[in-house]
Order: sequence, then C-alpha cells, then structure tokens
Amino acid sequence: MNTSHRALGAALAVLTMAALTSCGSDPGPAAEGGGPVTLTFLVDNSQATMDTAKALAAAFTRANPTVKVETETRPGGTEGDNIVKTRLSTGDMADVFWYNSGSLLQALNPAQTMVDLTGDPVLAKVQKDYLPVVTQGGKVYGIPAGTAMGGGILYNRKVYEKLSLKVPTTWADFMANNEKIKAGGLTPVISTFKDTWTSQLLVLGDYYNVQAAVPTFAQDFTANKAKFATTPAAVAGFQHLADLHAKDMLNSGFGSATNEQGMKMLVEGKGAHYPMLSAQLPPLVATTPAAATDIGFFAIPGDDPAVNGATIWEPPGIYLAKTGEHQAEAKRFLAFIASPEGADAANKAVQPAGPYRIEGAELPDDAIQVAKDLQVYIDRKATAPALEFVSPVKGPALEQITSAVGSGLTPPAEGAAQYDKDVEKQAKQLGLAGW
Repeated sequence: MNTSHRALGAALAVLTMAALTSCGSDPGPAAEGGGPVTLTFLVDNSQATMDTAKALAAAFTRANPTVKVETETRPGGTEGDNIVKTRLSTGDMADVFWYNSGSLLQALNPAQTMVDLTGDPVLAKVQKDYLPVVTQGGKVYGIPAGTAMGGGILYNRKVYEKLSLKVPTTWADFMANNEKIKAGGLTPVISTFKDTWTSQLLVLGDYYNVQAAVPTFAQDFTANKAKFATTPAAVAGFQHLADLHAKDMLNSGFGSATNEQGMKMLVEGKGAHYPMLSAQLPPLVATTPAAATDIGFFAIPGDDPAVNGATIWEPPGIYLAKTGEHQAEAKRFLAFIASPEGADAANKAVQPAGPYRIEGAELPDDAIQVAKDLQVYIDRKATAPALEFVSPVKGPALEQITSAVGSGLTPPAEGAAQYDKDVEKQAKQLGLAGW
C-alpha cells in the first residue's frame, strides 16, 4: 500500500518555550539584522498535500509575520524518495520537509540528517501513541502531517438501516450480516481486483487482530522468528479472503472491477461493504455529497467481541533537516502544525479522512462519517498501526497473492506461505539480522 526538521540563546529560553506552547502566536524575533526569516517546506506534489501545506504556511505566517514559509514540491513514489534521500545526503534539504513515517524513515539515516526532537516542546500536543512511527534509535524526529486513516470495512449505512443490521464485532457476525444482505438482493462485499492493490485490505487491515493475539509479531517477523503461515492470527486475513469467495459474497465481475467502480457501487448502495482505506472517501464528497454521511467505517472484526479494534495507517511525518539555518523558527512552525490551530487551518483546505494525532485537534462538525467512526476507535485506544509502520519487511507481491486467494485460485495457507517467501529478498536487501 504504497501508499513523508535549534536553538535560541539562554536569554530567549523563556520566550521560546512560550512561543512553542502557544503554537506560534507570538511573532518571535526576526532574523539577525532585523530582516524577515524565510523557511523552505518540501512536500510531495499530490493535490491534497500541496493544499494542506500552503494552508499551514499561510496560517503560520499570519500569526508570525516575521517568518515566511515557501513551499517546494517533489514527485511522489520512488522518484520522490530518491530526491529526499539525495537532498539530505548532500546537505541541500529544505528547512522543513514532509515524508513517510514508519519503517521507511530508517532509510533516511535520521540520526545524521535530522534534528532530534526528543523531549522538545514541539511534541507537547502530539499523541504519545503516534511517536513510535517517527522514532528511530530511541529518538523522536517528527510530528504528524495530516490525519490518520483507517484500513477496514467501508459500509453503506443506509443499507444497514434498511436491513436493521448492527455493526459487527466478530467475523461470524460480519458473515451473518452478509447473508442477510445477499438475501436482500445486494452485493455483500465489493471486490475490485483489477486494481490489485485493493485486494490487500483484508490482510493488512487485520493487523490489529494479529497484534492482539501475538503482541511480539512485528518484532519477531522482522527478526525472521515469526511467519504468516505458521501464525494462525496472521493466516486469518488470507482465510477471510477465501471464505468470502467460497460463500459467493462478491460482486460479479470482481476480477475486472476497478477501485473507482467499487466506490461507486458502495455509495449507490448496490454493494454494502468494501474492504478499503478511509482516505478513499474525501475525493468523492465534492461530486457525491451523500458519500460524506451515507458511508461509515468499522474495523475488520476478529473472533472475540471484547478484542475489537482498528488498524490505522498513521499520518506521514514532518521533519527538520539538520542543515537548516533557522532552527528556532522552524521549530515554531512545527509546533504550530502540531496544534489544534494547525489542524483548523488544514481542515479549511482539505476534508480530513480520519482523526488528527494531535491533542485537542477535533474533527470539524461537517467531517465525513468515516472519520468520525475512526475517531471512536482512537478515543478508546483500540488501534494498532499497520504492520508496515512497525516492521520494514513488506514483500512486493502481496497484492498478486491476495488477488489469487480472493479469487479462489490459491488456498489461504498456501498464499500465506507464498508471502513469507516473497519478503525474504527485501529483508536480505535491508541487511536485517536473522535473514
């Protein structure tokens, strides 16, 4: 799911703390010599990211008129990754930059290239359970950019209301709902395997249940001490794919259906469930306003209703390059982003796809329903980051494997074993111990 960072003198220490705590409301000192300070802010070129970055920069400058923030853009994907790595290694990185959180962070060698934010007031409002995904070697390097998104089941709330269904908290309850939906003449579960990446959600989105059953799975998987095929909780996602196909719960033509077609089926109520990321909803709202309220989200259920939680894809990080010339001002910018005021500025530019990872940052009243639903899991601390945020081991062929399992072509146990083999090459390339 390929599906992005010091100091004032002692005389200014108190002022700095106040500025950080107030998230940049104090304009602060101008650059040496009395002129304004200009910070550069590098982001990827997706429309949502650019809109968010520009809104944050403008709002910060309004509160801090002696500091201007200029946004720069880079491509996404591998090309963008290479640009970030090159600019960091050559000392040519922007003052502030937006990049992946999680396991991809280690490739940037943060101890040598980024400002250590451990214990810094810029983190005062950042939710503690976000920090591990921007931490390397026990040191924290970033703050959250944007919102979290859930990986689970998007569902049509009007279909649920019409059929008097309740959100399931066990897989058995989910399948019982599917039987009632099928009897009502609708597609129970939408699958869109022409876009093979969409086939992965029932496996990747099930990680909360894996972690609940085997708390050390990510650590052991990374060390080659645990396998999907020999861990029953990890095989379950593959089994779910197989069961839905075997029980004829999928839409006709699922092998040639696209993600766009799947979302359309869901919003129109022709299909009741779609295993998907919550971030798929905001782009639809402009053209299909009903998507904001008619589509909800629930976590992929496991076997125990008392152990029910959501797998989330954490926000990217925003980091400070060590080579930046204006560390104090850059930190004030980060403190603003990681504040309720920063979240409000972002909300005005881009509809949030999920909750913020910032204390006191609330979703707007008109937030889409999937974001509100995901907030409930976060509020009751029933979330786990997707495996790719806590382990660097992720094989490239998972989407082909899950497509085959979900199409009834490969047995689930065999699919899990194939994935275990798929990750070996990447783990060895990373030089991980135990491989």
